[in-house]
Amino acid sequence: MEKNHVIVDGTRIELNGERNLLEVIRKAGIDLPTFCYHSELSVYGACRMCICEIEGRGLQATCSTPPEPGMVIKTNTQKTMRIRKMALELLLANHHGNCQTCEKNTNCRLQTLAERMGVKDVRFPNGKSAEPVDTSNRSLVRDPNKCILCGDCVRMCKEVQGIGVLDFVGRGSTVRVSPAFGKGLNEVECVYCGQCSTCCPTGALTVRSDLDKVWAAIYDPDKVVVVQVAPAVRTAVGESFGINDGELAMGKTVAALRRIGFNRVYDTSFAADLTTIEEGTEFLKRVEKGEKLPQFTSCCPAWVKFAEQFYPEYISNLSSCKSPQQMFGSLAKEYLPEELEVKKENLFVVSVMPCTAKKFEASRPEFTKDGIADVDVVITTQELVKMIHQAGILFAQIPPESMDMPFGFKTGAGVIFGATGGVAEAVLRLATAQEGQPNRSYEFHAVRGFDGVKEAEAMINGEVVRVAVVNGLANTRELLEKVKSGEAKYDIIEVMSCRGGCIGGGGQPFPNDMEARMRRKNAIYDCDRVQALHNAKDNPFVEEAYRKWLKTPNSAIAHKLLHTGYKHRRRLTGEVIDVQEGGAHEKVEVSVCIGTCCYMNGSYDTMRKLMDIADERGYGDRIDFKASFCFENCDKGPNVEVDGMVHGHVTPDKVEEFIENVIEPAINGTEVKA
Repeated sequence: MEKNHVIVDGTRIELNGERNLLEVIRKAGIDLPTFCYHSELSVYGACRMCICEIEGRGLQATCSTPPEPGMVIKTNTQKTMRIRKMALELLLANHHGNCQTCEKNTNCRLQTLAERMGVKDVRFPNGKSAEPVDTSNRSLVRDPNKCILCGDCVRMCKEVQGIGVLDFVGRGSTVRVSPAFGKGLNEVECVYCGQCSTCCPTGALTVRSDLDKVWAAIYDPDKVVVVQVAPAVRTAVGESFGINDGELAMGKTVAALRRIGFNRVYDTSFAADLTTIEEGTEFLKRVEKGEKLPQFTSCCPAWVKFAEQFYPEYISNLSSCKSPQQMFGSLAKEYLPEELEVKKENLFVVSVMPCTAKKFEASRPEFTKDGIADVDVVITTQELVKMIHQAGILFAQIPPESMDMPFGFKTGAGVIFGATGGVAEAVLRLATAQEGQPNRSYEFHAVRGFDGVKEAEAMINGEVVRVAVVNGLANTRELLEKVKSGEAKYDIIEVMSCRGGCIGGGGQPFPNDMEARMRRKNAIYDCDRVQALHNAKDNPFVEEAYRKWLKTPNSAIAHKLLHTGYKHRRRLTGEVIDVQEGGAHEKVEVSVCIGTCCYMNGSYDTMRKLMDIADERGYGDRIDFKASFCFENCDKGPNVEVDGMVHGHVTPDKVEEFIENVIEPAINGTEVKA
């Protein structure tokens, strides 16, 4: 009989489609250490921590070795233990450790393995000089001094999110992970999703903390501080304290927030019900008119920024509805000051979100009126857990409490916003109920789950409505290309940038792996099932909000408070960047290379100076400025192409001479000077 097993440390393990030896060994109950292995990402095989001895083959990295029947594997020989420990020491020597003050303290894989493997001293000197910490990003902090070059963030951003703002730079001992050209994370196409921080095993990528701002507001006697808690938070806070019941954990979270000092505690699920009604009404109007379809959901700020940057042609297809976070903030700032007897500028709104991109969303200028932001501060679930610890609250021991009204009541439709497919399902529940299908099950299982793309159909207004639900921005890019080409056709598309939706957001506690996301997803749907109401239209406090303030869905006042617009953020268009469009005259095409070599030689400053001088001399409208990539003339950078002819060595100090000798003659139709 043909063998279909391997021997791991003397134990026979049957093979059943495992992709690599690491999976087989873990199946055998052995937790081999890894840094660069992530089951959702491609195999990198760089850290060598998972090394084992294979009979007849010697030492092999198990993450990149496929299993073969008959293999005999030894995981913990003297040689493998020595190599792992030395590799760990080398990583520690290359790591600027300040564990006591690090955001990842107690959640750091490097710290955990150093303790597990008994590393007491690091024998090797740290030869790296400290690099500046990148705090430019509104949501994330990047500390290159703590990077161990595992490549997880590089592959996560490129493979799962399809963006690739991080990559390896340099060679040999100078190699590092960095955005292009050494830019800050805020200067590149980062969408703030935070998925890089979820897979980073050290403190090299962490969530930017805003706890000091929240504590300052709580201690300010003039401030009334209210907080909204997102649906996906209810399942994750509890797991940090050993409580898996989502509703029980939510009640304890409310109690903890009040003890911390918040004056009112509300549920973002209320605003999610409101979003469902506004977005559902908007969708039905679009279907009736047959315009701006497919409609894309707009609850995920990372997806919205992705669309603005890479697919601005679909901006008009985005729902104009604000996200639940921003709807709540708008309503709170508009109506709570009178109810709570406080000036609007002294009402301080805090959001607790699973999502790092919500920090960016709250800072968008369209969500600030007369200098007052709708949402003052966003903290993540991770930050809330720290806040509870800072306050010394024994979470497991405090009794649960209920939310404050009127913004604390929700239906199950609002709760399921926390999982991928939840927004689409909530809209479908609303639309089918309005169609007179009240007896059908309120659950739409076809849009649930972790598949990259899910599809469903529903009958609305006698027509079949096609629904797509996508999570992960690489999957989104692939789907959008199919929609553009006509290969796929849908009426409504829900997009969540994080796998699993908000339950897997970049601000959720560690571990944030697929096993944890599965538990959170199940808890979300359990919370939905125990609600008395499952359709947003049945929320009595939402009905009251329309009666008292908003009149009808999509009314003028509703549009003012609950809807928004989006803007073009594209930086690259194909191979060039359109920087300045010419007027009615025939234009001279001027392209400046911004490839690596030219950029390092100052091509960015060259372009800026070219444009400034052209404007000063009054012929900026006669020139079509573009940024391009590589004229294959790298040793002569910066390179500038004028009407098809490439000119080298156009450094910033030579721009004025270049304009007089090359560009002005091209404009005037005279001979170019040498």
